[in-house]
Amino acid sequence: MIDFMVVVLVAAGLVFFLGGGVGILRFPDFYSRLHPAGKLDTSGSVLAMSGLALFVLFPITLESVLTSLKILLIVVIVFLTSPTATHAIVDAGVRAGLEPWQKPGGQAEP
Repeated sequence: MIDFMVVVLVAAGLVFFLGGGVGILRFPDFYSRLHPAGKLDTSGSVLAMSGLALFVLFPITLESVLTSLKILLIVVIVFLTSPTATHAIVDAGVRAGLEPWQKPGGQAEP
């Protein structure tokens, strides 16, 4: 049962990473590309690392529990820092005067 949960978590993480990669390649501009980079990469890493922490946990020994806790600490750090870094990159783009993409022939905002 644990192996099944590990496979599901890691596979879900890989699907999120794949979605993030496709989004980075497909979206038209700097700001919209940061959305999959920030959200899907964070979610993918949380899911995959949680699956690895669960995999390392069994059989339960002191070393395996400590290793799982270290992996979960990495998950927490990534979960806190990745959205902050994405926000800082967007802020740098705004300060540099980078204009958001608009659809050709689209109407300008009032």
